[in-house]
Amino acid sequence: MDWTGGCLCGAIRYRVEGEPLWVAHCHCSMCRKQTGAAFGTYVGFLATAFQWTAGEATLYRSSDAVKRGFCPHCGSTLTFHRARETSLALGSLDRPENLEVGAPRPEYQDGHIWTENQLPWLKIDDRLDRFLRFPPGRRKDSLGG
Repeated sequence: MDWTGGCLCGAIRYRVEGEPLWVAHCHCSMCRKQTGAAFGTYVGFLATAFQWTAGEATLYRSSDAVKRGFCPHCGSTLTFHRARETSLALGSLDRPENLEVGAPRPEYQDGHIWTENQLPWLKIDDRLDRFLRFPPGRRKDSLGG
């Protein structure tokens, strides 16, 4: 399956092939800062499946293992790069309605991650799994650095 997306102004476009590894709502402070929202929603793919098709995002190294991508023109949050994974801001996809947090995945569990940093006033009543950091079997060092 192919997925396409891009930024608000249209200067940057991307394409990724394959099935998503995971879809999650991340409550960490860096995702909040990057998105300007109470949490960020991302979908992860193998890094080798991702390519820029028009323009290229500006990358900011937010930690030793992560580079975050955004449009230098309109500021849209686009990507989250690790050594073996590229994650896309769900809202930057052309068809975000075709992905669902909580759908069965072969390797990882979807849900809310980094809930130890969840804003105390944010009340969530969905039935998704919640993880203080990463789901079991998915650790920072297992993603490549």
